[in-house]
Amino acid sequence: MKSSIFLAAALALAAVTQAAAQYRSLVWCPDQGDGTYVNPVINADYSDPDVCAVGDDYYLTASSFNCIPGLPILHSKDLVNWTIIGHALPTQLPRERYDRPQHGKGVWAPSIRYHDGEFYIYWGDPDLGVMMVKAKRAEGPWSEPVCVIAGKGMIDTTPLWDDDGRCYLVNGWAGSRAGFNSVLTVRELSADGTRAIGQPRIVFDGGQVNHTTEGPKFYKHQGYYWILCPAGGVAMGWQLAMRSRSPYGPYEWKKVMWQGRSAVNGPHQGAWVSTPQGEDWFLHFHDKGAYGRVVYLQPVDWSSGWPMMGSGGEPVMRHRKPQSASTTICNPQESDEFDTTELGLQWQWHANYDQLWGMPTANGCLRLYTADADSMRNLWDAGNLLLQKTPADRFTATTKLRFASKDDDQLGGLIAMGRDYSALVVRRMGDAFLLQRLTCIDAEAGEPESVSTLATLQPTDRDTIPYSPAIYVDIYLRMKVSDGTAHFAYSLDGKRFREAGEPFTLKEGKWIGAKVGYVAECRGRRGNRGWIDADWFRIEK
Repeated sequence: MKSSIFLAAALALAAVTQAAAQYRSLVWCPDQGDGTYVNPVINADYSDPDVCAVGDDYYLTASSFNCIPGLPILHSKDLVNWTIIGHALPTQLPRERYDRPQHGKGVWAPSIRYHDGEFYIYWGDPDLGVMMVKAKRAEGPWSEPVCVIAGKGMIDTTPLWDDDGRCYLVNGWAGSRAGFNSVLTVRELSADGTRAIGQPRIVFDGGQVNHTTEGPKFYKHQGYYWILCPAGGVAMGWQLAMRSRSPYGPYEWKKVMWQGRSAVNGPHQGAWVSTPQGEDWFLHFHDKGAYGRVVYLQPVDWSSGWPMMGSGGEPVMRHRKPQSASTTICNPQESDEFDTTELGLQWQWHANYDQLWGMPTANGCLRLYTADADSMRNLWDAGNLLLQKTPADRFTATTKLRFASKDDDQLGGLIAMGRDYSALVVRRMGDAFLLQRLTCIDAEAGEPESVSTLATLQPTDRDTIPYSPAIYVDIYLRMKVSDGTAHFAYSLDGKRFREAGEPFTLKEGKWIGAKVGYVAECRGRRGNRGWIDADWFRIEK
């Protein structure tokens, strides 16, 4: 019996992995099928991307802040086609801190490296210190986090194992915590990368010329130590390359990419990759406001002795693909049929997962229970929001739901979440359901929601049991996003959709883009929770 259970679990996981590897987006695909690609190669909020190459495989991670699971791991064979293969941080520690939403805190600007047969990810938690996890396989399992250096203000950390086995760490500094920024420091770590054995030294000060120097990535190339980093800020900045014969400097620097005549603001921090075919590429992010920070791919030319990026230093929007034997076109997962007992890897919570929030079922649906919301100012305080990144400038998200309610003021539905948010929900009141729009402007400041009732819906089913009976409503909810504006709609049969309230302008969250997904809450709970059974969630044009 036990072996049968393990076999069934393995088959289910294999099915999820296979489906992930073959996922094709209906709303954004950078691979043009003719040997070229268009930017962005990932049109979703993978802020502060970093990449390492292991043979002809490429692995990417990015900032996840308070979202859990954190430290997403994406895989590619050609730097253009990516799929999500896991997360390195299933729970953020300490739990007493991250069991509730900590917007904008947590995982800042990680780096991923492969050394001596193991993957390492380092990141700065600006309030706690430099953290690290490692694994034999990028898919995991990953170790529990180790605090390599305790203290405030350290961010944007990257290790470098030198030819002699010594390990160095470069990092930036958060002015909001340390009281200074624009400087980069290097110190030596133990050979296993788990603790500092040297004191920090300032190796670069951006001063007035390169203010807001941050996001350093550490490399060694042709006898030089290289630090690649952005300066000038996210919106108006540029890329620097620095080189020195010593890890501790002094470093000479050169500007190697800037916005120029392109529409690519920043362009901000990222990762240099040297491929087995002898090509060099740079992945970086471009800030798209409410859509978050999306990932661009630029060619790199070393002919001058410096890594000039894009076309003469200006970002390119279309280019030939990196040389690769792979012809597979795939994209990060978006839609989810909920047909297995594994939640799709695109989903994240706003705090450490609590099993009372809900879980996949064996019946082909995802169940989300209504969480107690009495202590919340608004949904900014809700950890149980199940959300994913926006996948394109224009897309339609539709879900089929059955909502079971045990009591008044239990609600569930579809939400566009950020510093401003809006949700289309059904809420039980008496023996019926109210279709409502919940909208909050400046949620971070604790502003109250406005509630607009759009229709009264009669139950489509009800329990006959005498104990804790529920009434049910079956409904389709839709959010159509175009150029930063969301239009909500609903349907009772999945065919005829009716508009549901006013258009809503998406707003980014704290250091993250707006996200879309599910909300399920209740107030004044006196008995059992209600729940959403989500049959599917689909991203289409």
